[in-house]
Amino acid sequence: MTIALALHGGAGTLRRSELSPADEQRYRAGLEAALQAGYRVLRQGGAALDAVCASVCALEDDPLFNAGRGSVFTLAGAQEMEAAVMDGSRQDAGSVTGLSTVRNPVLLARAVMERSPHVTLGFAAAEDFARRIGLPTQAPGYFHTDKRWQALLLEKERLAAGGDDADIPEDRKHGTVGAAALDAQGRLAAATSTGGRTAKWPGRIGDTPVIGAGTWADAHCAVSATGHGESFIRCAAGHEISARMRLAGMSLEQACDSVVHDELLRLGGSGGVVAVDRAGRVSLPFNCEGMYRAAIDGEGRRTLAIYR
Repeated sequence: MTIALALHGGAGTLRRSELSPADEQRYRAGLEAALQAGYRVLRQGGAALDAVCASVCALEDDPLFNAGRGSVFTLAGAQEMEAAVMDGSRQDAGSVTGLSTVRNPVLLARAVMERSPHVTLGFAAAEDFARRIGLPTQAPGYFHTDKRWQALLLEKERLAAGGDDADIPEDRKHGTVGAAALDAQGRLAAATSTGGRTAKWPGRIGDTPVIGAGTWADAHCAVSATGHGESFIRCAAGHEISARMRLAGMSLEQACDSVVHDELLRLGGSGGVVAVDRAGRVSLPFNCEGMYRAAIDGEGRRTLAIYR
């Protein structure tokens, strides 16, 4: 019985020269905790969907990562969080956008999939649904971190001085958390969660809740993306990886590499993906300086890394 799990804590890392040894240890500990949370589910015979939700919840609760508690601020100084899940065994999906109080957006995305007639809910309607089904919520102060607030102030200052999108520092461009898994029953699943990008326009919707862009799972692979969301949407990155495997006969690694290093770069997009296929193979490509990532593949080989 083959099981595998891959996860990311976002592309667009701090430059190696700016990451202190103590901070690096904290990031590594957060990735390890999320990896163990999901892999424990798989080892006990649990479903891939439960595993990816467990990993993503752990990352949402860790203020180091741009999701849940550590979400970045919009231009208006608020959080608008997004999340998605996809069960590849049924090709069923759920996603949410525009959240400001839900502690674990990934659990609301799963509830939309399992307990509503829709795929996506957003903003006030999504918040109301969370309250009606009893998901934990938090006051805005819970999601406030000084690091994210300072990043917003710096970005507003840069924009006011005439800076444009092409000049935005890598660690303010994007940041997302996500996971992809294969369980012992051969089921694949993916989950993704994000606060978006620093100083995004209020109401902006990124690739995370767009099924087929930042999140995808079917019978062939499961994919969670992190990066410049608009580019991932424009090339339907998650679905495109699956399509290249199904229709062009590519391996998981070939499909992921071709999308991340060719399609995304052609559109001017930076970022990466984590992906798992039905044989337990794992792929973790990215085209920027780094991507917080961890994995255990079908042969038990472990990865935990930040830079190349």
